[in-house]
Amino acid sequence: MDYRSVVKFLAFIMLFIVLVMLVPFLIAVSSAEHMAAMAFLKTMILMMSVSFASIILTWKTKGLKIGTKEATLVVSLTWIIMTLFGALPLYLSGSVHTYAKAFFEIMSGFTTAGATVLDDIESLGRSVLFWRSLTNWLGGMGVVVLFVAVLPIFGVKGNALVGAEAVGPAKSKLTPTIRGTATALYLIYFGLTAAEAVLLRIGGLDWFNALTVTFGTIGAAGFAPLNVSIAGYESSFVEWVCTVFMLLSGINFSLYFYIIRGQIRKVSSNAELRLYLSLIGIVSLLVSLQLFFRGIYSTFPEALREGLFHVVSMITTTGFVADEFNAWPMFSQMLLILVCFVGACSGSAGGGIKVIRVGVLLRLSYNSILRRVHPNSVSPVSFGSDYIDNNTVLSISGYIGCYFATLFIGSAIIGLTDRDFLTCFASVFLCLGNLGTGIGGMGSGFSFSVFPDWSLWVFSFLMLVGRLEFYTVYTLFSKAYWRS
Repeated sequence: MDYRSVVKFLAFIMLFIVLVMLVPFLIAVSSAEHMAAMAFLKTMILMMSVSFASIILTWKTKGLKIGTKEATLVVSLTWIIMTLFGALPLYLSGSVHTYAKAFFEIMSGFTTAGATVLDDIESLGRSVLFWRSLTNWLGGMGVVVLFVAVLPIFGVKGNALVGAEAVGPAKSKLTPTIRGTATALYLIYFGLTAAEAVLLRIGGLDWFNALTVTFGTIGAAGFAPLNVSIAGYESSFVEWVCTVFMLLSGINFSLYFYIIRGQIRKVSSNAELRLYLSLIGIVSLLVSLQLFFRGIYSTFPEALREGLFHVVSMITTTGFVADEFNAWPMFSQMLLILVCFVGACSGSAGGGIKVIRVGVLLRLSYNSILRRVHPNSVSPVSFGSDYIDNNTVLSISGYIGCYFATLFIGSAIIGLTDRDFLTCFASVFLCLGNLGTGIGGMGSGFSFSVFPDWSLWVFSFLMLVGRLEFYTVYTLFSKAYWRS
């Protein structure tokens, strides 16, 4: 393990976050938010001091040697350190009363969980709200993936780093170099961000609201500057724009690269994309029909708009809310729970288990049934036209095992807060799957401030392992990892 390279890399990451934090700092200064401005300034000075001290201590290290073991540690520590320092502006400005709440809020932002401890979001200053939403955008694609685009400056290859942070069982390499792939992905990410922000501005939102909503949409995270989420804008146009871009953010970003290259057939034949769109279409239609025939909405177009919005919001784990769906018929609520459990596509900004994993598991189950009928048959696991190798199948099975083990153990620990079963289970499910909003009364108005501070640290850990998909974090608890 090259600890000097790890420390040096983390120092550069902190300097990068300082540059990003300049934006909300300038907003605080221009808006005369003096306490917030001082909070951002103190945080940036502290981060620069720690960074420069780390760089000086590791100055003799030529380049950065980041292998697989170092990458696992770097990625985990990057997300923890970003949150440790990123939470300081909220705490020092008085936006929250305890550091545990500030840490939870920013961890929720970076991991795109979308959960909050704020009882009155609109009471916060614009600079703090902007920083809070900006963490959504940074976490959607991944901070390390963004940093990899400029890594050659520091003399390191980013293959292992991207592999440790990227989501999904398959990591796409779109160009001959991993730096080129990271750059291409972030250019697509920037393009979608700019397009939605402009459309929302045309739709009547000012630039502050347009950008903060866009950050929550493109990052599939769900932070909004209003207490009642998207419902507060009372605009069907805003709902449609958010629906379209939430759907786009839930698609594997590598497919946009193929579209730009003109490889349309490669996109249209993608089995995960077809399953993702089919789920959205079928579930949205079923929900909309029930909402219309039950009289929840007076016209079918209105029922379709609300049904599609919330299905897309849940399957991408964005968590935006345009109406209180917890008051909908139970059948519609159960369908929403189903799609948020499945989640978005691998390689997207969305959370959840991922469509490809669910598709592979369904195929594996089907093959198991066939073997009961034909014991001597050879039936390899396939998804679409692709055959899935045994290592990938084992990795997916292990992921599902980690998911449910963490879900139930986490729920048991949160049970020590003496909340009811549904609240404990739903809150852990929300954090682990980075869902943005929850069930059982945990809609747009729910705040995690009802939980004691010690439990917020547990929730923060659950959000972290859920966003990094278990293996990256849990590997650090293995004795074998720390052996030379």
